[in-house]
Amino acid sequence: MNRIKKFFQTTESRNGSYSVGITVLVLVIVIILNLIVGQLPEKIRNIDVSSTKIYEITDTSKELLKKLDQDVTMTVLADKSDTDERIKTFLSKYSALSDHISVKWIDPVLHPSALNEYQASENSIVVSCEETGKTTTVSFDDIIVMDQASYYYTGTATEAEFDGEGQLTSAVNYVTTTENHTIYRTSGHGESTFSTTISDLMDKSNDTVTELNTVMDASIPEDCDLLLMYAPTTDLSETEVSALEAYLQKGGKMMVILGDKEKGELPNLEALMKTYGLEMADGYIADTQRNYQGNYYYIFPELSLDSDLSSGISSEMVLVINSHGLTQIDPARDTITTTPFMTTSQGGYAVTEDAQTEGTYVLGAVATESVTDAASADAATSDSAENAEDTDATSETDTSENTASEVNTTQSRLTVIASASLIDPQVTDSFSTLENSQLFMNAVTANFDDTQNISIEPKSLTAEYNSVQHGGLLSILVIFVLPAAVLISGLVVWIRRRRA
Repeated sequence: MNRIKKFFQTTESRNGSYSVGITVLVLVIVIILNLIVGQLPEKIRNIDVSSTKIYEITDTSKELLKKLDQDVTMTVLADKSDTDERIKTFLSKYSALSDHISVKWIDPVLHPSALNEYQASENSIVVSCEETGKTTTVSFDDIIVMDQASYYYTGTATEAEFDGEGQLTSAVNYVTTTENHTIYRTSGHGESTFSTTISDLMDKSNDTVTELNTVMDASIPEDCDLLLMYAPTTDLSETEVSALEAYLQKGGKMMVILGDKEKGELPNLEALMKTYGLEMADGYIADTQRNYQGNYYYIFPELSLDSDLSSGISSEMVLVINSHGLTQIDPARDTITTTPFMTTSQGGYAVTEDAQTEGTYVLGAVATESVTDAASADAATSDSAENAEDTDATSETDTSENTASEVNTTQSRLTVIASASLIDPQVTDSFSTLENSQLFMNAVTANFDDTQNISIEPKSLTAEYNSVQHGGLLSILVIFVLPAAVLISGLVVWIRRRRA
């Protein structure tokens, strides 16, 4: 016992006891901190450290969830323990943004009747809103998208994109709204078709896109919320132009994306645009000030966006290639207002084989006009005449004002984008950091009242590599100079120690 007492009275034992005590104290502090952090909300506790920021949620989704006043249930039909950790993490972060969203997990192996009850397959999320009675399903395969094309080259399909936010935000918007817009895409004039990226974005916005051949039938359907013409190569007929003018003068919405003018002249379409204050410029447009790496035909337009077009756009960087251009002229009627939202810089040129004309050219514009419904105007005039016979001069003024307020006034809208390259996959896929797709979708949804673009592009899961194509002096420094310096310094230290 005396030896044991003496052992604990030594300096070594006291130092050791002190170290053990400090170690225990640190462990207790770490455990307490973990318990405290574990009680924090998911959106605070989880920090996105992924290289592509797959868990980062955009302001578009945050605003939608902030305004959410209906209860939405996300029923996950999957074994939670076997579900991809990225999907579980994103679900928890997403649902934490709103008290109106609840997540429920059901294992279809333990509860096989759930698949029939929800009419969905395994490994999917059923998003439903009891108040509206609407339901939609999001598959795990739509969240983690595989690159099937790689299978033909490598024998295995690789992960390409993570689309958790885009799919869930679209689903929440769908089940909580009763609005659904119908877009008619014209055909019969050699129009181009949308890329998969653009088609997916329009699906996420809950837009129904239907093909309309105006060559066979020039009349515009009554349920048409937007008529979209994408890169026509042949001209409209006079009958079609008359139908389109009548459609716009009734408050219709039309969007024209111009293609390659060299494939064919479009005098009738150009005449329609001139009515609304936009005239085609000759040749291709170049920009000596705002271009991509000295290529004057790869233009970064100057943007002037109103609230409808600026949603979700932060960098204000879009790219158009080999674009045609427009010049702004006086419209045919004083009631038409034409506003460019995309232009070249002052160093713009319209280039033809014979000339280069300097100026600022319009690459995108919106023309609006307040129009009065003819039927309501006639009815208002008739009522005003009848009331005028039975009232005195004072009451005539009041009746006239009340009757005028009953006249239905709507706004027609013609959007013209001078280059189809704005949504060409060769541009949108090669320059994924630019906001071409976002601007296009904003231009589409701006035609609908009280509707915001909620289409969110997926995030890439492709491995990112840092590469230097032309290293020069940097390569010499990293490959030769730094290793040599480390070896020499190590040799000097070793020699000094040997002599000591």
